[in-house]
Amino acid sequence: MEHAGRHALVTGGGTGIGLDIARALAASGAEVTITGRDLARLEAVANETPRLYPLHMNVDDEASVRGGISAAAAERGPIAICIANAGIAEAMPFPKETLAHWRQIMTTNLDGVFLTLQAALATLAPDDWGRMIAISSIAGVRGLKGGSAYTASKHGVIGLVHALSEEYIGGPVTFNAVCPGYVDTPIVTRNATEIAKRQGISEAEARDYLARGNRHKTLLETDEVTGAVMWLCSNAARSVNGQSIQIAGGQVA
Repeated sequence: MEHAGRHALVTGGGTGIGLDIARALAASGAEVTITGRDLARLEAVANETPRLYPLHMNVDDEASVRGGISAAAAERGPIAICIANAGIAEAMPFPKETLAHWRQIMTTNLDGVFLTLQAALATLAPDDWGRMIAISSIAGVRGLKGGSAYTASKHGVIGLVHALSEEYIGGPVTFNAVCPGYVDTPIVTRNATEIAKRQGISEAEARDYLARGNRHKTLLETDEVTGAVMWLCSNAARSVNGQSIQIAGGQVA
């Protein structure tokens, strides 16, 4: 129960990686606010697991983020652990990339992380302990073919983490990014369906295609990402700051 008495917040906490992290934090004693757009989904999850609290919040909307995090902190205390996980993964070949699509990706994946971390930090006193972790992507350290906007957004997340770690260095709050490859989540399932339709192959073949994007040619499981996050939240990682932890089945960069 390492995190008993601490308040954690996980954006995109209703499914996939975010949900797995939220459950692990709750199991370690934290009171965990899970946010997302689908309140019914969040409420259903919260009813199944102790110490989870649903909050309707849209990371695309500044007022929603600032108001939601402020309200959560008023109810359960400062955000000691913040997992900026919410994001979207939509590919588009660069010649067909539209400014609207580019801005949608940036608003969700980069602006959303900026707003989340800034609002969470605002709940902490200067001497409060904290762990601020952004879920980037292996695309944040290498290029993703056909995903220029996604790649740029995830590189931006890592840049933000690097900057914050320097700005707050020596204090009680650390900032790190986790960079997973393809993880077996609903996002991968949706992408596999789209690839199968577009290329005229089976969904199983499409999933295999995505798995080959990882160095060991296997889809990751959510617990592999959660394990890294829980370590970063632990006292053992107290000197780990400004890092980008790659989880992709092999050496990437």
